[in-house]
Amino acid sequence: MIQSLWIHNIALIEELRIDFGKGLCALTGETGAGKSIVVDAVNLILGGRADRDLIRNGTDRASVEAVFSVNGNTAVQQWLTDQAMEETDEITVFREIQRSGRNVCRVQGVMIPLASLRELSGFLMDVHGQHEHRFLMDPVYHMQFLDASGDAAHQALQEATRKACEAFLDCHRRYTHLVRENEKKQYRMEELKKGLEELRKARLVAGEEEKLQKEQEKLRHSGRIIHAVNVAHSILSSGDEEALIPRLKTAVDALYGIADLDAGYSALHARLESAYFELEEAGFELASLLENGAFDPMRQEKVDTRLEMIRRLEKKYGGDIPSILKTRESMQEEYDRFSSLDTRMEETQKEHRQLLLAYRSAAHALSESRKALAVRFEKQMMRELTDLGMGKTVFTVAFEEMPKRQLPQPDGEDRVSFMISANPGEPVKPLSRIASGGELSRLMLALKSLEAARGGVESMVFDEIDTGISGRMAQVVAEKMAKIAKTHQVLCVTHLPQIAAMADHALMVEKHEKDGRTQTMVHSLDAESRVLEVARMLAGADGEDESARAHARHMLESARAYRESQASCD
Repeated sequence: MIQSLWIHNIALIEELRIDFGKGLCALTGETGAGKSIVVDAVNLILGGRADRDLIRNGTDRASVEAVFSVNGNTAVQQWLTDQAMEETDEITVFREIQRSGRNVCRVQGVMIPLASLRELSGFLMDVHGQHEHRFLMDPVYHMQFLDASGDAAHQALQEATRKACEAFLDCHRRYTHLVRENEKKQYRMEELKKGLEELRKARLVAGEEEKLQKEQEKLRHSGRIIHAVNVAHSILSSGDEEALIPRLKTAVDALYGIADLDAGYSALHARLESAYFELEEAGFELASLLENGAFDPMRQEKVDTRLEMIRRLEKKYGGDIPSILKTRESMQEEYDRFSSLDTRMEETQKEHRQLLLAYRSAAHALSESRKALAVRFEKQMMRELTDLGMGKTVFTVAFEEMPKRQLPQPDGEDRVSFMISANPGEPVKPLSRIASGGELSRLMLALKSLEAARGGVESMVFDEIDTGISGRMAQVVAEKMAKIAKTHQVLCVTHLPQIAAMADHALMVEKHEKDGRTQTMVHSLDAESRVLEVARMLAGADGEDESARAHARHMLESARAYRESQASCD
């Protein structure tokens, strides 16, 4: 149950706190006073659409805070547990919207996502707005109304059908994909086969390209290298007497003969001997380079051809050699998948048939449950409509099976539509063709009454559900709402004096001008103020008409007596 609502910078409301009580609470006021703003604020705190136009002009943000009593609300307590919050008898819900588009949602001071707030709101309040009559006009929503009247067993059938549908659709998507794959199988396998053969023959090795590039760079300068090696080799050890190594050997031998005469001669001999050995080793390496043909001109052509082939493959398949090798692995995996496609198709087709049969079995059980439920639902609706002055109306639930060629749907194979005959002797027809505004209002109230009888959400909001209702029917609707309010908190925005008189609590919405700006205010009415407000609603004036006030007092007294009589029947 909502206990209080604090509104800040919403539309024409700068700062406002509203306190609510148990039972039926009527919000009244002149057209345009701002009653819908209060409902917008309630919708906002319940996770509704955050229209930036709701933010009061001249401000950058707006907020709503509500305090709910949740003592005994097991769904809310479980939600708090799931959110790692402490269970409590009272929770505070806060929401702020900003012109930048940012939303801030908090429960018990803890920030939560908007989706979580919407989940919580489903356990707190049910709001029926001014435009929700269209749901009754649209058969798409009729099955939802019917299913909502089902028990736990019916809900279990709904869940089983939904899961069976999801399983089938998942398999159907996989099977459809396999069928598309099979259509291109032959062409694609031939394409993959050619590519794999090409890459097999290429015998690519990771790191090969870098080595070949270095060798290619080296081969490009082979002429200079050969010339330099020849010159160096001829200088060091060409074989004639002028070569450096033989002459250095002569010097080493000469010093060897005097090395034992002085330490300095010995050290000099050692240095020249070391230099001789180094140059001799270098000469061997130069000779090896010349003898082994390291600079074969044919090698350059081979390297150039190999690199050209590698670069062509890189351009064709994208990336470097490691990328091409990964592509080859992927191609091989794809080829293997195509090779096993027939087997997989056969297995998936079998699973497809089995899951379709399982879905149809679940959907059939759900359909049978719906048809049994519809019989009870029709009787319940007829009782409610009789209470609402529509005793001669015939209300039925019509079933139509979904075409078999259509893919399975999560809600089963039924199509449900509500049919009525408002006049005796007339055939039943769809609501959208014959129901008037007043009849739709009473039909919606009948549905909400059934929902309340099943328990449902503790707080219900009706925003001008009395559209199209007047005269004697207004009193009937007021009494029906009073009955709902015996077990539920009901907030009702109304223009009917009968509902205003029947309310346990009365709130009046007014507009005032302050500091050159229009502001919406909400006042709790005392006994005398309620007389004036009901008189205003009766006379269409300021409530000062004496006959209207007398009538208003009579209505309030009659309403009090009605509520007391209902209480004594409990």
